[in-house]
Amino acid sequence: MTTVPTIGVLALQGDVREHVRALEAAGARTLTVRRPEELERVDGLVLPGGESTTMWRLARSFDLLDPLRKRIEAGMPAYGSCAGMIMLADRIRDGAAGQETCGGIDMTVRRNAFGRQVDSFEARVPLTGMGDTPYHAVFIRAPWVESVGEAVEVLGRAESGPNAGRIVAVRQGRLMATSFHPELTGDFRVHHYFADLVRRTTEEE
Repeated sequence: MTTVPTIGVLALQGDVREHVRALEAAGARTLTVRRPEELERVDGLVLPGGESTTMWRLARSFDLLDPLRKRIEAGMPAYGSCAGMIMLADRIRDGAAGQETCGGIDMTVRRNAFGRQVDSFEARVPLTGMGDTPYHAVFIRAPWVESVGEAVEVLGRAESGPNAGRIVAVRQGRLMATSFHPELTGDFRVHHYFADLVRRTTEEE
């Protein structure tokens, strides 16, 4: 019998409902997470797009930042999109003064690298392990990955648009992140990939 994982969506700010819809389409149970006790009830977590400095400050205010770090260090699968990618990065460039992250992925991410809101764009992104058809990705005030450590697998680079070739999707073990917003499209391959990762982790444990 296939395990049905419970995947949380960090519900402090950002595209929460859109991620819930995509995860449920991928066959997962969902739970919105705002408090440490809710974090303990999930098998994996999505950190949504939004505004990374707001997300960091709210995580501090809700006493969630340290519990998030501890669960990630303990092996909880996590996926971050856009601002969520910044939250999972070990290092940030162009961050706000004192900006903190949960960390976990050995990468350097540049905040707002693709430009401001008016510079939002769409581009084709071939994604390793997610089919032969390139993903039609939506970038909104998006970061990019400037460098990765040896343990990080690059899952995708922008194929078209400004700054084509930039790293926009990565995975390190049970953690993954994208610069773009898959929750804003009808293509839920990224969410299926993450739900399968959480499911396998749950079955192994």
